[in-house]
Parts: sequence; structure tokens; C-alpha cells
Amino acid sequence: MGVLDAVTRELIVHTSPTKRSADFIALLALLDRRYGPHPGRLATPVVLVLDNGPVHTSKATSAALAARPWITVEWLPRYTPELNAIEGAWRDLKRHHLAHQTFSDTADLDAAIHQAVGNLNKERQITHPCDNSRIAA
Repeated sequence: MGVLDAVTRELIVHTSPTKRSADFIALLALLDRRYGPHPGRLATPVVLVLDNGPVHTSKATSAALAARPWITVEWLPRYTPELNAIEGAWRDLKRHHLAHQTFSDTADLDAAIHQAVGNLNKERQITHPCDNSRIAA
């Protein structure tokens, strides 16, 4: 599971052998540490864009989201992955960073995912000369 920071383009992931509400709540705990309100930290608005998957709409997840008033949730229409920016990041991760590999066990896969996410995030931090809007061709 993951979150794509729309400002920094950083992919933040939480890996788990399951895909349950508890796993999504663990991802929310990562967001708490990174973006949540803390003394001395400037409050930053956080908007989560979620699909209507069962892991996002369960009672446990609803309670976890309600406990975080600093998070605003925007719901995507059903069956519209093309509207979810993180889908492109998943595609890039699978096609270019994890493709054509085999893994001996889940720990090996987990390590490869985190390494690939780190590499992807480094690539996204590199500035390109065309990123400067003052340069025109």
C-alpha cells in the first residue's frame, strides 16, 4: 500500500503480506509521523484521494480516518484507476524497477520493494532542465 505525495512526487509505502484494513491503518500511522500535527511543526493540509475499495471503506478505516481530522478524504468514482495518480507510480515501479526478477521469499520481495521505491524516489528528485518554466524552446 502506498501514498504518492503530490508536491514532492515521493512514493511512501507500507508493505504487508495481506491487504486488510489494519494494513491501511498502519499506512495512516506512517502519515501521522510524516505529516501529522506535532509541536513546532507547521500544520500542512493533507488530502487523501481514495478509491472505494473495501480496505478504504471498512468500519475500522472509517474510525481511523475520523480520528485524524487533519486529513481530508476525496473519494474517486468507482472503477476509475485512471484518475488516481498513484496508479502511474505503481506501473512504473512494476515495469521498470521490479520486472524480470524472482524472489526467494517474502522478506526478499519486501526488501526489493523498499529498494525500488528508494530508487524511484531518487529519480523523481533529479531536476531536469525542462522543469524550469523560464526555459523555453
